[in-house]
Amino acid sequence: MERTGKAASAPPAPARARNRRGEGGRLRDDIVAAAVELLDEAGDERAITLRSVARKVGIAAPSIYPHFPDQPAIMLAVVRQEFSGLENSLRSILDETGDGPRRRLYAVCNAYLEFARLHPERYRTMFGGLWVPDLGESSLTTQDLATLGMETIQILVDALGDCVAAGQSTSTDPSADAVALWLGLHGLAHQRAVTRAFPWPEDIADRIITTLAHLDTVDA
Repeated sequence: MERTGKAASAPPAPARARNRRGEGGRLRDDIVAAAVELLDEAGDERAITLRSVARKVGIAAPSIYPHFPDQPAIMLAVVRQEFSGLENSLRSILDETGDGPRRRLYAVCNAYLEFARLHPERYRTMFGGLWVPDLGESSLTTQDLATLGMETIQILVDALGDCVAAGQSTSTDPSADAVALWLGLHGLAHQRAVTRAFPWPEDIADRIITTLAHLDTVDA
Protein backbone atom coordinates (compact mmCIF):
# COMPACT_ATOMS: atom_id res chain seq x y z
CA MET A 1 0.00 0.00 0.00
CA GLU A 2 1.26 3.47 -0.89
CA ARG A 3 2.00 5.75 2.04
CA THR A 4 0.15 9.05 2.10
CA GLY A 5 1.23 12.41 3.45
CA LYS A 6 3.27 15.37 2.33
CA ALA A 7 5.57 13.27 0.18
CA ALA A 8 2.57 11.99 -1.79
CA SER A 9 1.35 15.53 -2.50
CA ALA A 10 4.64 16.72 -4.00
CA PRO A 11 4.24 18.00 -7.55
CA PRO A 12 5.03 15.37 -10.17
CA ALA A 13 8.05 15.69 -12.41
CA PRO A 14 7.44 17.07 -15.90
CA ALA A 15 6.03 14.46 -18.23
CA ARG A 16 8.85 12.47 -19.76
CA ALA A 17 9.23 12.49 -23.53
CA ARG A 18 8.22 9.19 -25.12
CA ASN A 19 11.17 6.97 -26.04
CA ARG A 20 11.88 6.43 -29.67
CA ARG A 21 11.84 2.87 -30.99
CA GLY A 22 14.72 0.90 -29.51
CA GLU A 23 15.22 3.25 -26.54
CA GLY A 24 13.26 1.26 -23.99
CA GLY A 25 16.50 0.48 -22.16
CA ARG A 26 16.91 4.18 -21.43
CA LEU A 27 13.64 4.24 -19.51
CA ARG A 28 14.77 1.23 -17.49
CA ASP A 29 17.97 3.07 -16.58
CA ASP A 30 15.97 6.17 -15.67
CA ILE A 31 13.75 4.12 -13.35
CA VAL A 32 16.77 2.69 -11.52
CA ALA A 33 18.42 6.13 -11.30
CA ALA A 34 15.22 7.61 -9.86
CA ALA A 35 15.06 4.86 -7.24
CA VAL A 36 18.67 5.58 -6.20
CA GLU A 37 17.89 9.30 -5.91
CA LEU A 38 14.89 8.56 -3.72
CA LEU A 39 17.01 6.32 -1.51
CA ASP A 40 19.70 8.98 -1.12
CA GLU A 41 17.13 11.70 -0.42
CA ALA A 42 14.99 9.81 2.07
CA GLY A 43 17.60 7.51 3.57
CA ASP A 44 14.91 4.83 3.66
CA GLU A 45 14.15 2.24 0.99
CA ARG A 46 10.46 2.39 1.96
CA ALA A 47 10.37 5.69 0.08
CA ILE A 48 10.85 3.72 -3.13
CA THR A 49 7.43 2.71 -4.45
CA LEU A 50 6.13 2.28 -7.96
CA ARG A 51 4.25 5.55 -7.62
CA SER A 52 7.16 7.57 -6.20
CA VAL A 53 9.55 6.27 -8.84
CA ALA A 54 7.08 7.01 -11.62
CA ARG A 55 6.60 10.53 -10.25
CA LYS A 56 10.36 11.05 -10.12
CA VAL A 57 10.84 9.91 -13.71
CA GLY A 58 7.79 11.76 -15.00
CA ILE A 59 5.81 8.77 -16.24
CA ALA A 60 2.63 6.96 -15.30
CA ALA A 61 3.14 4.09 -12.87
CA PRO A 62 1.88 1.44 -15.35
CA SER A 63 4.75 2.43 -17.68
CA ILE A 64 7.12 0.72 -15.24
CA TYR A 65 5.64 -2.75 -15.67
CA PRO A 66 7.22 -3.58 -19.05
CA HIS A 67 10.60 -3.13 -17.34
CA PHE A 68 9.96 -4.22 -13.75
CA PRO A 69 7.07 -6.46 -12.63
CA ASP A 70 7.03 -5.09 -9.08
CA GLN A 71 8.84 -2.88 -6.56
CA PRO A 72 11.24 -5.60 -5.33
CA ALA A 73 12.46 -6.01 -8.91
CA ILE A 74 13.38 -2.31 -8.97
CA MET A 75 15.19 -2.70 -5.66
CA LEU A 76 17.07 -5.71 -6.96
CA ALA A 77 18.26 -3.66 -9.95
CA VAL A 78 19.36 -0.87 -7.60
CA VAL A 79 21.30 -3.28 -5.40
CA ARG A 80 22.92 -5.00 -8.37
CA GLN A 81 23.99 -1.63 -9.74
CA GLU A 82 25.55 -0.61 -6.42
CA PHE A 83 27.39 -3.90 -6.07
CA SER A 84 28.72 -3.44 -9.60
CA GLY A 85 29.93 0.05 -8.67
CA LEU A 86 31.58 -1.27 -5.51
CA GLU A 87 33.26 -4.05 -7.45
CA ASN A 88 34.61 -1.60 -10.04
CA SER A 89 35.88 0.67 -7.29
CA LEU A 90 37.71 -2.16 -5.53
CA ARG A 91 39.29 -3.34 -8.79
CA SER A 92 40.44 0.21 -9.51
CA ILE A 93 42.05 0.34 -6.07
CA LEU A 94 43.87 -2.90 -6.81
CA ASP A 95 45.19 -1.48 -10.08
CA GLU A 96 46.34 1.71 -8.36
CA THR A 97 48.00 -0.05 -5.43
CA GLY A 98 50.38 -2.06 -7.56
CA ASP A 99 52.71 -4.70 -6.11
CA GLY A 100 52.59 -6.16 -2.60
CA PRO A 101 49.80 -8.67 -1.84
CA ARG A 102 49.46 -7.53 1.77
CA ARG A 103 49.20 -3.85 0.80
CA ARG A 104 46.67 -4.73 -1.89
CA LEU A 105 44.50 -6.63 0.57
CA TYR A 106 44.59 -3.74 3.04
CA ALA A 107 43.76 -1.29 0.25
CA VAL A 108 40.73 -3.32 -0.84
CA CYS A 109 39.43 -3.71 2.71
CA ASN A 110 39.86 -0.01 3.51
CA ALA A 111 38.16 0.96 0.24
CA TYR A 112 35.25 -1.28 1.18
CA LEU A 113 34.90 0.47 4.54
CA GLU A 114 35.12 3.86 2.86
CA PHE A 115 32.31 2.98 0.48
CA ALA A 116 30.12 2.05 3.45
CA ARG A 117 31.00 5.34 5.17
CA LEU A 118 30.26 7.51 2.14
CA HIS A 119 27.04 5.74 1.10
CA PRO A 120 25.38 4.47 4.30
CA GLU A 121 21.84 4.27 2.88
CA ARG A 122 22.95 2.40 -0.22
CA TYR A 123 25.22 0.12 1.81
CA ARG A 124 22.46 -0.81 4.25
CA THR A 125 20.11 -1.56 1.37
CA MET A 126 22.72 -3.68 -0.41
CA PHE A 127 22.97 -5.98 2.59
CA GLY A 128 19.33 -6.61 3.32
CA GLY A 129 17.57 -3.58 4.65
CA LEU A 130 13.79 -3.53 4.62
CA TRP A 131 13.27 -4.14 0.93
CA VAL A 132 13.89 -7.89 0.85
CA PRO A 133 10.48 -9.55 0.39
CA ASP A 134 9.33 -12.99 1.39
CA LEU A 135 10.17 -15.21 -1.53
CA GLY A 136 7.00 -16.29 -3.27
CA GLU A 137 5.38 -12.91 -2.71
CA SER A 138 7.33 -11.11 -5.43
CA SER A 139 9.08 -11.74 -8.73
CA LEU A 140 12.42 -12.40 -7.01
CA THR A 141 13.95 -15.86 -6.69
CA THR A 142 16.32 -17.48 -4.23
CA GLN A 143 19.01 -17.33 -6.90
CA ASP A 144 18.54 -13.58 -7.32
CA LEU A 145 19.37 -13.02 -3.66
CA ALA A 146 22.02 -15.73 -3.28
CA THR A 147 24.24 -14.28 -6.00
CA LEU A 148 24.26 -10.70 -4.74
CA GLY A 149 27.75 -9.50 -3.90
CA MET A 150 29.53 -12.67 -5.00
CA GLU A 151 31.94 -10.74 -7.26
CA THR A 152 32.90 -8.52 -4.33
CA ILE A 153 33.61 -11.55 -2.14
CA GLN A 154 35.69 -13.04 -4.94
CA ILE A 155 37.92 -9.96 -4.94
CA LEU A 156 38.65 -10.60 -1.25
CA VAL A 157 39.22 -14.31 -1.94
CA ASP A 158 41.71 -13.53 -4.70
CA ALA A 159 43.51 -10.84 -2.67
CA LEU A 160 43.84 -13.16 0.32
CA GLY A 161 44.94 -16.00 -1.93
CA ASP A 162 47.73 -13.79 -3.27
CA CYS A 163 48.87 -13.18 0.33
CA VAL A 164 48.96 -16.92 0.96
CA ALA A 165 50.96 -17.52 -2.23
CA ALA A 166 53.44 -14.83 -1.19
CA GLY A 167 53.88 -16.38 2.25
CA GLN A 168 52.25 -13.41 3.96
CA SER A 169 49.21 -15.29 5.26
CA THR A 170 48.88 -18.64 7.00
CA SER A 171 45.28 -19.14 5.84
CA THR A 172 44.59 -22.73 4.82
CA ASP A 173 41.22 -21.89 3.28
CA PRO A 174 41.24 -18.45 1.60
CA SER A 175 37.63 -18.79 0.47
CA ALA A 176 36.28 -19.40 3.96
CA ASP A 177 38.63 -16.89 5.56
CA ALA A 178 37.63 -14.25 3.00
CA VAL A 179 34.00 -14.70 4.10
CA ALA A 180 35.09 -14.31 7.74
CA LEU A 181 37.04 -11.20 6.77
CA TRP A 182 34.02 -9.75 4.99
CA LEU A 183 31.87 -10.39 8.06
CA GLY A 184 34.41 -8.54 10.19
CA LEU A 185 34.47 -5.58 7.81
CA HIS A 186 30.68 -5.57 7.54
CA GLY A 187 30.30 -5.61 11.30
CA LEU A 188 32.69 -2.67 11.66
CA ALA A 189 30.96 -0.72 8.90
CA HIS A 190 27.56 -1.33 10.47
CA GLN A 191 28.62 -0.40 13.99
CA ARG A 192 30.35 2.75 12.82
CA ALA A 193 27.11 3.76 11.13
CA VAL A 194 24.80 3.12 14.09
CA THR A 195 27.05 3.91 17.07
CA ARG A 196 27.03 7.64 17.74
CA ALA A 197 29.80 7.71 20.33
CA PHE A 198 32.37 5.00 20.83
CA PRO A 199 36.15 5.30 21.29
CA TRP A 200 37.14 3.13 18.34
CA PRO A 201 40.84 2.19 18.43
CA GLU A 202 42.57 3.98 15.56
CA ASP A 203 43.89 0.70 14.23
CA ILE A 204 40.68 -1.31 14.63
CA ALA A 205 40.37 -1.95 10.89
CA ASP A 206 43.99 -3.14 10.69
CA ARG A 207 43.42 -5.45 13.65
CA ILE A 208 40.37 -7.00 12.00
CA ILE A 209 42.13 -7.45 8.68
CA THR A 210 45.35 -8.85 10.16
CA THR A 211 43.54 -11.30 12.43
CA LEU A 212 40.86 -12.60 10.09
CA ALA A 213 43.17 -12.81 7.07
CA HIS A 214 45.80 -14.65 9.18
CA LEU A 215 48.47 -12.19 8.09
CA ASP A 216 51.99 -12.26 9.46
CA THR A 217 53.12 -9.32 11.57
CA VAL A 218 55.81 -8.13 9.16
CA ASP A 219 55.00 -6.36 5.91
CA ALA A 220 57.03 -8.37 3.42
